[in-house]
Amino acid sequence: MVIRGTRTLSETIQTGTDGSDDAALDRVDDLKALALGCLDEMKAEETIEIDLVGKTSIADTMIVTSGRSQRHVGAIADKIIQDMKAKGFGTARVEGLPACDWVLIDAGDVLVHIFRPEVRGFYNLEKMWGADRPVGRLAG
Repeated sequence: MVIRGTRTLSETIQTGTDGSDDAALDRVDDLKALALGCLDEMKAEETIEIDLVGKTSIADTMIVTSGRSQRHVGAIADKIIQDMKAKGFGTARVEGLPACDWVLIDAGDVLVHIFRPEVRGFYNLEKMWGADRPVGRLAG
């Protein structure tokens, strides 16, 4: 399941005449799709996508999800990192390995937080960043 913000990234970017903003937007969308695909493939739980546009300049999108155990959290993170490299997105900055209670993958415009359920409940990033903008739950 995925919760999405009320505005899409495309609604917040005005396209330049050279099309460079379109390419950047496509790249962000491709990166989000890759991350969400990996999370689905690796059976991540309670995946939520939070639109950060207008809230902060650190990223455009935050994805928050859970793994069932430390090993599961680490495996999810490894899969995303490997697929990003394989698809040409480069090397993301990663924090939280090897402990795997909470792993942050900073891919620039997309942040992916992978938690163990107990740690996710403690930090409650969804409430901090997205409580005012959830629209609905989508299968995913």
